[in-house]
Amino acid sequence: MVLVASLTGRPRTDANVNRFLKTCDVVEGVPERLARRAASLRAKARQGSAVDALVIALAEPGGDVLSGDLADLRSLAAYAVDVTVHRA
Repeated sequence: MVLVASLTGRPRTDANVNRFLKTCDVVEGVPERLARRAASLRAKARQGSAVDALVIALAEPGGDVLSGDLADLRSLAAYAVDVTVHRA
């Protein structure tokens, strides 16, 4: 889900995202526990998409998230365990 939201399908446009992905642990399946945590964060924040909530849940505990969508992600991170959202 996160890759669909982040990529354009155009190699030149996706180059920076592809370089960044090499530094990440990519989770191909979403475990039920993680999906439930993301849903809980989304319900508490009362905003943000499912993808945003999943990104924040994946960053717990103590992770950093880079994005241009600061408002929704920071709202979700306010209910997360030690997650910081930074402007990309």
